[in-house]
Amino acid sequence: MYWQRTLVALGTIARKEAQRYLRIWVQTLLPPAITMALYFVIFGNLIGPRIGPMDGYTYIDFIVPGIIMMAVITNSYSNVVSSFFGAKFQRHVEEILVSPTPNAVILLGYISGGVSRGLLTGFIVTLVSMAFTRIEIHSIPITVSVVFLTSVLFSLGGFINAVFARKFDDISIVPVFILTPLTYLGGVFYSISLLPDFWRMASMANPVLYMVNAFRYGILGASDINIWVAYGLVLMFISILAAFSMYLLNRGVGIRG
Repeated sequence: MYWQRTLVALGTIARKEAQRYLRIWVQTLLPPAITMALYFVIFGNLIGPRIGPMDGYTYIDFIVPGIIMMAVITNSYSNVVSSFFGAKFQRHVEEILVSPTPNAVILLGYISGGVSRGLLTGFIVTLVSMAFTRIEIHSIPITVSVVFLTSVLFSLGGFINAVFARKFDDISIVPVFILTPLTYLGGVFYSISLLPDFWRMASMANPVLYMVNAFRYGILGASDINIWVAYGLVLMFISILAAFSMYLLNRGVGIRG
């Protein structure tokens, strides 16, 4: 009975999170598709032919994995941070916290919403990219696992941001000043092999670089880094952020008065 009630609670939160962004799909799913289509047009079709091949691939083929991953990262993060902060702001998160629902189930429910939106957005952007180039996936298991783990990681990041946010402006600080620079400098539009030694080594400190390259390997079979190192780093960050998120929930940081 306990596990049955737990699964019902998890399913309820997960369904609520999915319905939340599906109900306003014009605001949540359509803008990423339009934005990424513009990237394909500008960087792929207009600038790409002037840049030439990148690591043996046409430029548009090279940037497709990075652009898909950029959409996944942004939407996974933004879904959880906006949803959980909204629950805090409207004070209905307290109703969940006083219920017998375990904190781990609450966290997993919110994360599931971010993951489902990230994966759905990634799928939509992939369909959009097929209007500009032909995609032949090198390894389906690597492609799917990397995009899933990345969604989980940034959903956890969005949850932590929401916990510490005190006003609506606070939920935009991390995406603007941290997430966006890391994403654009994460090898989405270029190979780090083109960089001078110093900047190549500095780029290795960017965790997004490992996710983008592991995903690129899954699609193209080419990567600037060892994909097993990428898996190890992603799993390590997920473990750290998940443990920290549970600590925040158990202590009621930023939630209980």
